[in-house]
Amino acid sequence: MPKRSEEMLTDVWTSLLLVWITCVPYTSMTPIISQSKSLQTGSTALLRGLVEGQRILSRAKRGWVWNQMFVLEEFSGPDPILVGRLHTDLDVGSTPIKYVLAGEGAGTIFAINEITGDIHAMKRLDREEKAEYTLTAQVTNRDTDQPLEPPSEFIIKVQDINDNPPQFVEGPYRASVPEMSQVGTSVTRVTATDADDPVYGNSAKLVYSILEGQPYFSIDPNTAIIKIALHGMDREMREEYLVVIQAKDMGGHMGGLSGTTTVTVTLTDVNDNPPKFSKSLYEFVIPEELGIGKPGGKVKANDRDIGENAKSTYNIIDGDEKDVFEITTDAQTQEGILRLKKPLNFETKKSYTLKVEAANIRFDPNSGVPFKDTATVKIAVEDSDEPPVFSKPTFVLQVDENAPINTVIGTVTARDPDVTGSLVRYFIDRHTDLERQFNINVDDGKITLAKPLDRETDMWHNITVTATEIRNHSQISRAIVAIRVLDINDNAPEFATEYEAFLCENGKPGQVIQTVSAVDKDEPIQGHYFEYRLIPEMLNNPNFTIKNNGDNSISVLAKHDTFRRQKQEMYFLPIIVTDNGNPPMSSTNTLTIRVCGCSREGIVQSCNVEAYVLPIGLSMGALIAILACIILLLVVLFVTLRRHKNKPLIIKDDEDVRENIIRYDDEGGGEEDTEAFDIATLQNPDGINGYLPRKDIKPDLQFMPRQSGGPNGVDVDEFINVRLHEADNDPTAPPYDSIQIYGYEGRGSIAGSLSSLETASSDSDQNYDYLREWGPRFRRLGELYSVGESDKET
Repeated sequence: MPKRSEEMLTDVWTSLLLVWITCVPYTSMTPIISQSKSLQTGSTALLRGLVEGQRILSRAKRGWVWNQMFVLEEFSGPDPILVGRLHTDLDVGSTPIKYVLAGEGAGTIFAINEITGDIHAMKRLDREEKAEYTLTAQVTNRDTDQPLEPPSEFIIKVQDINDNPPQFVEGPYRASVPEMSQVGTSVTRVTATDADDPVYGNSAKLVYSILEGQPYFSIDPNTAIIKIALHGMDREMREEYLVVIQAKDMGGHMGGLSGTTTVTVTLTDVNDNPPKFSKSLYEFVIPEELGIGKPGGKVKANDRDIGENAKSTYNIIDGDEKDVFEITTDAQTQEGILRLKKPLNFETKKSYTLKVEAANIRFDPNSGVPFKDTATVKIAVEDSDEPPVFSKPTFVLQVDENAPINTVIGTVTARDPDVTGSLVRYFIDRHTDLERQFNINVDDGKITLAKPLDRETDMWHNITVTATEIRNHSQISRAIVAIRVLDINDNAPEFATEYEAFLCENGKPGQVIQTVSAVDKDEPIQGHYFEYRLIPEMLNNPNFTIKNNGDNSISVLAKHDTFRRQKQEMYFLPIIVTDNGNPPMSSTNTLTIRVCGCSREGIVQSCNVEAYVLPIGLSMGALIAILACIILLLVVLFVTLRRHKNKPLIIKDDEDVRENIIRYDDEGGGEEDTEAFDIATLQNPDGINGYLPRKDIKPDLQFMPRQSGGPNGVDVDEFINVRLHEADNDPTAPPYDSIQIYGYEGRGSIAGSLSSLETASSDSDQNYDYLREWGPRFRRLGELYSVGESDKET
């Protein structure tokens, strides 16, 4: 080696050793000195001299030295392991010394040999629990335990080994990604942790990989981001995937530890499927009486998507008379419900063909995919038995109020709309004609007058007419018939009110006593005009006269001023009022005129003669006396009546029950009461020639005679049906107790009468005790019958 280079090397070693000597104990330098034999002799001598100087310097300071830090790998073996050795210069064999250890883990984890100063680890060391321990060592006299040197502190550092596998603390994971996502789309990120020392070796360096889930997903080995690895992943084919992720330390090399976790990846739905009808043709049969808005059928378009992407709307896009139907969407079942918008009529149209479309509510119009489907719907209308149909829903008829009985007012018509066309019978709903003022012909619907009408009582009559099929009595329809009563001049005019005029004694001639007007109950077609005149006997009346005011009223005037109450207190003036009707009607009305005493201003004060002749002054004492006499008479009368009332009634016989007699005037029906219906018709149909009215209803409520048809001129079944219908619609028919005997069993029947009331029995064992249980009204009747039974036994 050139001399220049040796000098430079010597200077470097000298500088380094000077620094080391200051900081490193002597014992630590001994191995280095022993390993420097490769250096040249000059350098080695220099090093030895420096070490020796450092030793001398140290002895002068503390007397003994040791390492200030020991490094020990964590271990799990059962045997103690040597950590290091302490040494002091006092240990020359002449002085009995003892090494003492104190601090963290002293005596439990770490133990020291008192003689040699060797430190051993007695238990397993785990860097993840505690990475370093601070201890204190001291040298004492073994015999006296006196410290020979001051205590010194040193550190035992636990060096990491790869003894902890990676862990996924937040696992297992769940993630979602839209179906049909592009390759490389990020799904989620996982994170694993390693408890080993991240700055020492590769114990905590992790590498990620997929154990399960390929080829659908991939993972970045460093960032642990999971991505889509396969194109066209369809949720409808498979919705959920389970991915197993592994994290391995030591950079993924052989011998590293690993940990795993699972990631459940769910594909979320996108609208990539159109709705599809389950069949291309739907056929429904709908009855024609189906109501408006009622469902007539259902169609369903299935969509493989879910949620909002599967919702569809239905529309009728084509078809004949598509405005007759509408289709709505059921929000729960996603079905299209076909409903009626207009009534169906089998006789008019028997079938319909519609084209229905189902379209997604949410879709991308730029996708180019038609998110809709169509189907054909054929509807057959089923014929139903419909009720009769009136030619008009409301009929308006007119009749004069003086029209005679049985006058035909008008006709209502109805027909059966069915193909078979049943005959129709007409009836009046008696709930709308309680007074039974009208009748109707059951066959042709002619309405006739049954009672006289008075327009001044009722101007309009609203009745309901029902039309019933003969073939099916349950098919009934109704129509309103409004009958207007036309006015005739059948009411005479009369005074507007009951006038009473007053005339002052001191009145002047020509003074107006009273203004009189008239009214007429008849309808003023052109407006009423009344003519007033005095009766012929009063034309030369010397006291009063009348004057026409030109407004359908007159004024009554006095002719003189010599009226006196003493002479005549009251006058009666008959006036004839005539209207302008055709023919004109008139009436005579009397005006009463009283002669009264009046003040100078013309104010009436008294209108009777007694008041005139009565003394002007009547003392208050006299009035009080009269009033006291009247009160006294009333008191005496009241006391007398009260005494008479308190006297007991004298009954000669305790058994006198005349006041308890109960009269039963109505014997009820019985076998003799057979006039309620024409029993002869039921007993012998061949003998009917007319109609006998019922006797158990009001005499003025009569039915029109009806001619029955059928074999031999009589149809018993039709006769009974008509009578039953009339009874059902007759609200005024009283519930009379009448028995009807239907003795006729039909032609050729060998059965006799079924009536138990015709059974003749002389001795009856009937027990009438139950009458007592029917209440107080029947108790007396039960006693009478019981007495009769007792007498019979006696």
